[in-house]
Amino acid sequence: MLAPIDFYFDFSSPYAYLGSHMIEDVAAKHARTVNWHAFMLGIAFKNEKTAPLTFYPRKGEYSRMDFARTARKYDIPFSMPDDFPKNTIAASRAFFYLNKLDPLLAKTFGKTVFQAYFVQGLDISDTAVVLELARECGIDVEALELSMQSAALKDEFKMSVNEIIEEKKVFGAPFFVVDGEPFWGADRVVQVGEWLETGGW
Repeated sequence: MLAPIDFYFDFSSPYAYLGSHMIEDVAAKHARTVNWHAFMLGIAFKNEKTAPLTFYPRKGEYSRMDFARTARKYDIPFSMPDDFPKNTIAASRAFFYLNKLDPLLAKTFGKTVFQAYFVQGLDISDTAVVLELARECGIDVEALELSMQSAALKDEFKMSVNEIIEEKKVFGAPFFVVDGEPFWGADRVVQVGEWLETGGW
């Protein structure tokens, strides 16, 4: 069996949202699956002493144009949220919990959260919004809410984030790993496809 593609993301990243649409088709074309991993981009930024692209005047202006251009190129629904970025700890903990139980359901939930923020403009930092999105996915929200509030899950998620950033050296989103080879950015999804096509270079 071919190894899955690992996809590391933060729900507040526009490029991660775009990459989440792009990577699935590439993976399917090459008989791969995609393992989704939520982490906290803010911690990676802190470690790298940087900030979201939109915090910089010229990079921010360019990136907002490029988000929309990339969405048009790949026919991905997209509307830049007015309130950006968002704290995604609630959504990320929810995804982390669900991913341990049912990765396919977690992926459905993840896509729903991305859609809620980057198409509908919903406040995904609000736990009540996150729980309602989970309900729409057919998830037991009572069990989910209890788990999200538990000290054990919070600690486990924190450890996972630290492992992703410190041991796996993930510093941005989206971040893909294909057969041990790292690729950073939605624009690298095309290169991921070429890598799979040729066996690498």
